[in-house]
Amino acid sequence: MNLGFVIDHRKCIGCHACTVACKAEHDVPLGVFRTWVKYVEKGEFPDARRYFTVLRCNHCDDAPCIEICPTTALFRRPNGIVDFDNARCIGCKSCMQACPYDALYIDPATQTAAKCNYCAHRTEVGLEPACVIVCPERAIIAGDLDNPTSEIHQLASREQTMVRKPEQGTRPKVFYIGTDSASLTPQMQKKGEDYLFSFRGAGTATVADPRELQASARETYDVPHATPWGWKVAAYLWTKSLAAGAFLSSIGLFGIVGGAPTGSRAGLETTALVLAALFWVATIALLIGDLKRPERFWLLLVKPNFRSWLVLGGYALTAFAGVIALRWLWPFGAAPPHAFVWTGSLLALFAAGYSAFLFGQCEGRDFWQSSLLLPHLVVQALLAGKCVDVVLGFLFGASPIGVDLTLAILAALNGLLVGAEVWGSHANRDARAAARWIVRGPCRAHFWRAVVLVGVLIPITFALLGLVVAPAFAALAGLLVWEWIWVQAGQAIPLS
Repeated sequence: MNLGFVIDHRKCIGCHACTVACKAEHDVPLGVFRTWVKYVEKGEFPDARRYFTVLRCNHCDDAPCIEICPTTALFRRPNGIVDFDNARCIGCKSCMQACPYDALYIDPATQTAAKCNYCAHRTEVGLEPACVIVCPERAIIAGDLDNPTSEIHQLASREQTMVRKPEQGTRPKVFYIGTDSASLTPQMQKKGEDYLFSFRGAGTATVADPRELQASARETYDVPHATPWGWKVAAYLWTKSLAAGAFLSSIGLFGIVGGAPTGSRAGLETTALVLAALFWVATIALLIGDLKRPERFWLLLVKPNFRSWLVLGGYALTAFAGVIALRWLWPFGAAPPHAFVWTGSLLALFAAGYSAFLFGQCEGRDFWQSSLLLPHLVVQALLAGKCVDVVLGFLFGASPIGVDLTLAILAALNGLLVGAEVWGSHANRDARAAARWIVRGPCRAHFWRAVVLVGVLIPITFALLGLVVAPAFAALAGLLVWEWIWVQAGQAIPLS
């Protein structure tokens, strides 16, 4: 059995009965939706038409939300339904980022993820989902897509159907009949500041490029959509880079303390290792603090999904903590064994870079699907470590005064990678729109002033002039602002 939906928009009258029935059946709180009806209009009077689009979970055959969920709270039933167990959910919101269809939300009552589950409690006893039985025009058809005798199989085989975002490769099982491609593609819709009977919130202007629109459509009714990850995730990327970089400084990887007095060298290495431990603690605190159910974080250990990079990243951070602890076994001021230096360096860089694979599992956010992310995170960790080394070297009198080519080179590499992520080639329209959001959107002043000027140009220029302490702080500030802009840009593009 392979349950799915066919939604016939030739019959849909936009009455919202399916939305109301879903809310009543599952006690869905105000402000969030498992299924909703979006209005899109095309044309100008008198040749105008309104399209109704019923949106919900697509119960994908290759569901990215199942893969990224760290505690297997999301799972697939034998009948093909993608269901969830809110008793296992820790509220990490990663499933919301992985879903290309914006189908998941955080329930304000339980603070756990929730979505359409095909009314599994009804299908178990042979009943149809609530939205199906309440639709006055029978525009929603549910059933077994693999059964040749079922109505849904015959309808899907006979009629021309469309699915949302087939390029994502998720193999969605909600098929649309009689709809327009513009109503299924958010980037083909113009977003104004008002709806039929209400006003939109601030910061909702479209970022679509008119040259890329295949048709002109106006979004005239929709439901609120959340931005799941905020400043804590951006700060976690920054503190993780600093933790890895400070550890690299503690083992003398940058070579700045080679000719320093033994006392200065020991003091610098000890302070760097303390900073690495403190930033590691800050990273863990930010990760747990961003959970909607932080008291359940231990489920990562007892019910892990080893396909999720949230779980694998947790092991990476744990291994990195072990490396920090092992560093105390060797006297400070004396170089640790080469095997430890190289092994510890690789583990530190892996702890800094594993987030590239985590964001790669966020398949709903096309801007984050960049092959540059892993090398960029590694360069950020190296730059952060060099900044720590420069500042501590100055404080302990272990740093020579003069041109610092290493800092200038790392700052330049960071600038080149920032430029490549913003102005380089992008896989699709949504990724290009996110890049435009950075340079033209509400964060453009922060990007040009804090990231480009303060975070890149000033460190390069002053490092070449021999003034390295202030540029080190400037580079770290630029890194923090960039992390925040980058996280927000990926979520700025609507998914539904």
